[in-house]
Amino acid sequence: MPFRFVTKSMHAYLIDYPVAIALIAAPFVLKLGQSGPAAMWLSVVAGVAALLLAALTDHPTGLVRIIPYWLHLWVDRAVGVVFIIAPFAFKFAGLDAWYYWVLAAAVLLTTSVLNAPEEPVAMRPELGRRAAG
Repeated sequence: MPFRFVTKSMHAYLIDYPVAIALIAAPFVLKLGQSGPAAMWLSVVAGVAALLLAALTDHPTGLVRIIPYWLHLWVDRAVGVVFIIAPFAFKFAGLDAWYYWVLAAAVLLTTSVLNAPEEPVAMRPELGRRAAG
């Protein structure tokens, strides 16, 4: 398996919607908010925004498909950076802080390090060849 294996389809089918739902549900399951209500509600708001972003992205599970996939990835990365900063900015402690740092690491790792580059249309080997027959 290649090192950069998270394809556009994999991101669409296996990551976007499940992660959005987890961002909404996890704060309640984990009882986040011991450091303050922002620790719980930041995740919920991010989850709702992630559902909207997934629905508007031009990929296999997008419903409206007006946001290019490359922009979707940059929004995901920006959210990862927000998740790094949030525990410091809002003074989260304990589980509240670790929750966001682990999410930030997962988001940034998935969208930057493990993300498979999209092959430009002009580079695809099957283009320019006539079908045998």
